[in-house]
Amino acid sequence: MRGRLAVATVLVASAAVACGTQRAQDPVVAGSAPAAPYGGPLSAPAARALECDAEVYSRAGSDPWSRGDGGSTPEEGLRAYFDIQQPDVPRHGYRVERGEADRVLYSFDVDGRTKVAVIVAKDRRNRPGWGPESSASCDPAELPASFTDTQPYEIWTDTHNRRVPVARVTGNAGPEHCDWQKAHLLSLGAGGGKGRLYARDPDGVLPEGSLLAPYDGDARMPADAHDTGYRYGDWRLWLTEDTSKAYVRTSHGVEAWPRVRDGFGCK
Repeated sequence: MRGRLAVATVLVASAAVACGTQRAQDPVVAGSAPAAPYGGPLSAPAARALECDAEVYSRAGSDPWSRGDGGSTPEEGLRAYFDIQQPDVPRHGYRVERGEADRVLYSFDVDGRTKVAVIVAKDRRNRPGWGPESSASCDPAELPASFTDTQPYEIWTDTHNRRVPVARVTGNAGPEHCDWQKAHLLSLGAGGGKGRLYARDPDGVLPEGSLLAPYDGDARMPADAHDTGYRYGDWRLWLTEDTSKAYVRTSHGVEAWPRVRDGFGCK
C-alpha cells in the first residue's frame, strides 16, 4: 500500500552520480498515466505515491535555492531535482503521473509500480521557479539491474534468485580515499537502524583495532552456523548466534569475516 512504509537507511555509502549516457537523455519519457494513478494530495510527501515491496529507502524535502536554480517548466524542475539533490536514482525514464497548476508528480515505474516519486512545485517560498518539493524512492534492489549494476553497492539474491533489499544485506569495496579498496565490506540489517558491518581483509589494509577478530581465509564452518540464503556470485552467507563473525562459503572453502567495531569508519 502506498505511503505506509518506514524509512530504511544503509551503512554502506553509495555514490549519487549517474552515468554519462543518462545525463545526455531527457529524464521524461512519453507515456500515459496509469489506470489508477496516485490519488492523494500533491502537497503531501512523495513517499505516499510509492509502491514498494520492502521499506521506503529514502525520502527528502528540499532546501531553499536562488533564482535561476529552478526551472521554467515542470520538466526543468525535475532536472533541477537531479542537479540540486544529486540523488542515487535513475535519471531517465520518468513520466507524469499526475499534474496540477502548481505541482506535478513524476514517477519512475518498474513493472507498472512506482519505485521513485518526485513532486516538483512552482514558486514555493524561497524556491523560485519549478523545482523539487518532495521526493522518495524504494530500496535500490527494486530498481532495474541496468541501473544498479552501475552503482558501487551489491545486490544480493536469495535461494530463489530474488533480489534482496540492500537495507537487509549489501556490500562494497572499501573506500579508496582511505586506501581501503582491497578490503570488502558487508552490511547486514542496516534498515532496522541496528546494522552490523563485517570486513573481508586478506591484505590487512584496515587499521589495527578496527575489527573484533582477525580475518580468516581458511576457516572451519561452525556446527551451529545456518545458511541465510543470501548469495552474491559464488559467495554464500552463513551466520551463527555469535555476531562477531560472518561466514562466507565460496567455491574454494569457507572464510570468516570479522565484525567491524561500532563507530569505526573512514574519515
